[in-house]
Amino acid sequence: MSSAGLPQGTVPKLERPGPLRERVYEALLELITTRALRPGQHLVESELAGHLGVSRQPVREALQRLNTEGWVDLRPAQGAFVHEPAEEEADQLLSVRTLLEAEAARLAAAHSGRPGIEALEELCARGEQAVADDDVDLAVATNAAFHAKVMELAGNVVLSELAAQVDRRVRWYYTPVARQRGTRSWTEHRELIAAIASRDERRATEVMRAHTEHTRQTYHLREQS
Repeated sequence: MSSAGLPQGTVPKLERPGPLRERVYEALLELITTRALRPGQHLVESELAGHLGVSRQPVREALQRLNTEGWVDLRPAQGAFVHEPAEEEADQLLSVRTLLEAEAARLAAAHSGRPGIEALEELCARGEQAVADDDVDLAVATNAAFHAKVMELAGNVVLSELAAQVDRRVRWYYTPVARQRGTRSWTEHRELIAAIASRDERRATEVMRAHTEHTRQTYHLREQS
C-alpha cells in the first residue's frame, strides 16, 4: 500500500493561531473526505506532519480521533491507514441518507419561497458548469452545498443535525462516482427544484428519493464502469 505522499500544493501549511489540534484533525479529515488521501493509504505521521508544517504530536492525536470515528484504521505493528469502507457499510449510510434527504425535500416544498428557489438554481448552474469543465472537486463541493441548501430550506433543526452527521461520509462515497453521475445528477437537481418551486411535496419526495438511490446504485456499480 502507498504511503501518505500527496501531490505538491495539495496541503497548505496550517497557520499557528487557533486550536492546532482541531485544525490538524479538520485538515486530515478533509483530505480523506476528498480522497486526496485514498482508502487503504498508509498514513505516516512524519510525512503528514511535514505536509502540514506541524510536529508529530497533533498528527498522532488527530489520527487517534479519526480512528475512533471510523475514518482511520490503526493496526498494531503496521501503523495508520485510511479506512476502506465495505460495500454494506456504504449501503447502510447511503440508505439512511435517502430517508433524511427525501423528508428534507418534502419540507422544502412545503416551506420554500422565491429566495430559496433562486439559491438552488444558482447552485445548480454552478454544478452544471463544474461538470462541463470536468472539475470533479468543484462538482462534489457544489453537490454538497446544493443538498445542504435543501436541508436548510426544510427548516427542521433536528433533521439538519442528523444530516450533518452523515454529510462528510456522503461526500466520501460520492467523490469516486461524481464523474459517472455527471450531467444526470444535475438534471435530477433541476427536477427537484421544479417540484419544490411548485410546492409539490409528493413529487419533491419522489424525485429526491430516486436521485439519492441513483447515487447509491452508481457507487455499488463503480468498479464495473
